[in-house]
Amino acid sequence: MNEADVRERLRAVTDPDLGDDVVSLGLVNGIDLDEGAGTVHVSLALGAPFSPHESTIADDVRAALSDAGLDVELSASIPNDLSADEQVLPGVENVIAVASGKGGVGKSTVAVNLAAGLSELGARVGLFDADVYGPNVPRMVAAEERPQTDGETIVPPERYGVKLMSMDFLTGEDDPVIWRGPMVHKIITQLVEDVEWGELDYLVMDLPPGTGDTQLTILQTLPLTGAVIVTTPQDVALDDATKGLRMFGKHDTNVLGIAENMAGFRCPDCGGFHEIFGSGGGKALAADHDLPFLGGIPLDPAVRTGGDDGAPVVLGDGDTADAFRVLVENVANNAGVVRRREMSGGR
Repeated sequence: MNEADVRERLRAVTDPDLGDDVVSLGLVNGIDLDEGAGTVHVSLALGAPFSPHESTIADDVRAALSDAGLDVELSASIPNDLSADEQVLPGVENVIAVASGKGGVGKSTVAVNLAAGLSELGARVGLFDADVYGPNVPRMVAAEERPQTDGETIVPPERYGVKLMSMDFLTGEDDPVIWRGPMVHKIITQLVEDVEWGELDYLVMDLPPGTGDTQLTILQTLPLTGAVIVTTPQDVALDDATKGLRMFGKHDTNVLGIAENMAGFRCPDCGGFHEIFGSGGGKALAADHDLPFLGGIPLDPAVRTGGDDGAPVVLGDGDTADAFRVLVENVANNAGVVRRREMSGGR
């Protein structure tokens, strides 16, 4: 067996999202065959660690080579033409923005559970609470530890396996944040440059609601893999979510999908299911704009109080936890589609 034989076997492995084999799509970075040692190392262009679909591709590659009498070793990376000095966040594989057109739709809740869920899958995750005017992520995860600094760099604390940075760490507990656009741009840029995120598979950005200075700064500064738009089922939320979609579209940012929060309430007493804010709005919005629907999260008091010890609900059990896990997997899968499509020339 030689390298050409290995490559031919890999043509049997199909990307479940792009619909062609991994060789034709250009997703095989390289093959290192050592017949004497009986090993073959395959480098794959997979960019969303621990996404179910990319894990399936890796398993299929192993299966395609399993009867060749070789020990199979796999690695995954997306080649980058920029040097480490030229990259904005050189150690971060994917930056995912969580946004909403208006406040009160549970955007921060989705961001926290997305980050915790990705970490639970095994990924290295950071969560940047960039909501300048209303940062509340530290409260939501009961983060008592503050960032450490040597005067030049900031080391973020960790909670539930997630590295945390928030504007809340930089202001007084009850101090209002009254900053104009240039100040917002400066502080966001400084935090991006000065926080020691280390090596991360995903950095989740919790954006403020709307389409203001903070969002524009992040869109212009960071290499976003894509954005998650959070809405609730009612029309007013959907109208504002559409504005958010247009903002990302104007800046050529991929939208990974629509998440619908507060999608119905199951009464713990009677067992009845009540669609308090309507139904199907998020799914319809996704269909209207030809975007993935990431899932619906029910209205659940446990989301407000957290799970055991205030932990994000996604780490617990029950229908709401399951719904968040579906959302997490869909976001990771769609991030992988974006990265692999880039490698395959947009196919």
